[in-house]
Amino acid sequence: MPTAHRCPDPPAIAPAQGGYAHAVEVAAHCRLLYISGQIPVRADGHVPVSFAAQCHVVWDNLLAVLAAAGYEPGHLVKVTTFLSSASHGDENGAIRRERLGDVTPALTVIITGIYDPAWLLEIEAIAARPE
Repeated sequence: MPTAHRCPDPPAIAPAQGGYAHAVEVAAHCRLLYISGQIPVRADGHVPVSFAAQCHVVWDNLLAVLAAAGYEPGHLVKVTTFLSSASHGDENGAIRRERLGDVTPALTVIITGIYDPAWLLEIEAIAARPE
């Protein structure tokens, strides 16, 4: 039995587009991993300038935390992305789809101020896997 599965899109609303699910159901008896907001800072402390480079660093960091805890990208059930500007939305979505492939977690994107003005995004996530 899978740990989590994408729920069907309700017929009364528009289908989910862009590599996410309206809802993901997590099966009983699962381990949950809550990943704090990952920021675009490399291990050496460097923060890239471009949005694309920052986005890749954030995904590198998030996937490293996931792997260190014994999880895989397919275990992601919820991803929340905080963007400093709506102008990064399309590029953010394209990079997320590139990095996650067929994985379609529930997703929220929020346009907001970010803690450090040099950071253009931050991503937090929840993952679930069988016990």
